[in-house]
Amino acid sequence: MSNVQVRSKALSGAEIAWFAPICNGDTDYLGTMPNHYRSNWDNAFTILRRADALGYRNILCPSSYQVGQDTWTFAASVAPLTQQINLLPAIRCGEVHPAMLARAVATLDHILRGRLTLNIISSNQPGENLPSAARYQRSREVISILKQAWTADEINFKGEFYDLQLDTQPVKPYQQNGGPLLYFGGYSPPGVDLCAEHCDVYLMWPETEQRLQELMQNMSQQAAAYGRQVDFGLRVHVIVRETEAEARAWAQKLVSKLEVDKGAEIRERALDAKSYGVARQTEMRAAADLEGFIEDYLWTGIGRARSGCGAALVGTPDQILWKIRRYMDMGIRAFIFSGYPHLAECELFAKYVLPELETISLAEEQGRIPHHTPATPLGVGKRR
Repeated sequence: MSNVQVRSKALSGAEIAWFAPICNGDTDYLGTMPNHYRSNWDNAFTILRRADALGYRNILCPSSYQVGQDTWTFAASVAPLTQQINLLPAIRCGEVHPAMLARAVATLDHILRGRLTLNIISSNQPGENLPSAARYQRSREVISILKQAWTADEINFKGEFYDLQLDTQPVKPYQQNGGPLLYFGGYSPPGVDLCAEHCDVYLMWPETEQRLQELMQNMSQQAAAYGRQVDFGLRVHVIVRETEAEARAWAQKLVSKLEVDKGAEIRERALDAKSYGVARQTEMRAAADLEGFIEDYLWTGIGRARSGCGAALVGTPDQILWKIRRYMDMGIRAFIFSGYPHLAECELFAKYVLPELETISLAEEQGRIPHHTPATPLGVGKRR
């Protein structure tokens, strides 16, 4: 692991985040969508508000054209109703004109008093079929324009997709030390290069520890070529119960009503369904044992009914903590958890696991926003 260079490796804590299911991502049984879980503002905000109260430090607000709510509208609506949690809305690069996006980001950043982080997405737009290299080039241009808008007196940019000269006075964010942190997930060489040059947190989907280490080593080398270091994050589901038998039983219950054709339909409808990252999740699922476990406490059954992040940590509180601490020893400092149903699993994780973890905000630790000591959350997670 000596080849892995982590910007925040010296920190003893980690940013523990949850997930807002604004894209129809909530259910009791994978492959089913009861009306009371179907994407709606009330359910997603209830989960977000509870995560805020329990002491989670960030929350991912995903993006999908096919299902659910508009990410940016949702984030703007909940921002003034939060107390201490950061928001991590997904930005699909190319969806909004970059200068207008910079202004929208700055506006939301002021509403949140700097508690804004951004998840950079480079997938095709609905009805579009750009090759991978072109999509990442567009994202590179969008990020370059955003950074000029936030840190310079004018946008002066000419690229393959955008040619802009604009004053930047209307678009200054609350975070004056470079603007919001950029979280990024991508596995193809153009995506890795984009993150190495411009982004702050490299988000990975669950894989074996060996494969995660390989991804981290590769990213560290690429970032070093730009004279940079990045932080590493893991997006993974979780099922935590008092006994291992209970946790494994819940995992099997989740897929007990899943039909093969329905699972394939769910996986294939996503805009990133044919991406290299999704292919890696498929490979991992194929290599798992008969119960779906690829290594200790890492269960791949989730991926039978969703594209993208396709595995869960499954076990007792001590087993889940053991696995998280192994990841932290590798250098991972950001975790985005979720579970089914989201509110119930959010509360179980906060009850059994969060109290044992020292939680941080990477935006605070990297000087983007001042350190603050909010009121003690309802949960008992340790805070820096």
